[in-house]
Amino acid sequence: QVRLVESGGGLVQAGGSRKLSCTASGDIFNNYALGWFRQAPGKEREFVAAISWNSWTGTETKYAESVKGRFTISKDNTKIAVYLQMNNLKPEDTALYYCAGRHYTLATMSSDFPYWGQGTQVTVSS
Repeated sequence: QVRLVESGGGLVQAGGSRKLSCTASGDIFNNYALGWFRQAPGKEREFVAAISWNSWTGTETKYAESVKGRFTISKDNTKIAVYLQMNNLKPEDTALYYCAGRHYTLATMSSDFPYWGQGTQVTVSS
């Protein structure tokens, strides 16, 4: 079993920055992928960014087009944790942000991630 806990959400003005954190515990092993998804009211959950590490490809990252150049995903090398640095935030970034995990390779579909956190709310005011 894998447990994911997010933190860092809150209210921020448009153009501002926010950093989200997600810590994983349990049977995540050494080869894993952690990602961020978000869901705004009335909308479907969408992919934001993901990062993976495994012994044959090393570290890989992937971003949704809507956040490229503004958001940066990174991982902690001392523990199984992932961060999402969000810069130049826009009102349309307002959503409940979820951390998701899976074993081995990178993925961008929510259905490919079996492990999920409870979510942390990010609200961007205009």
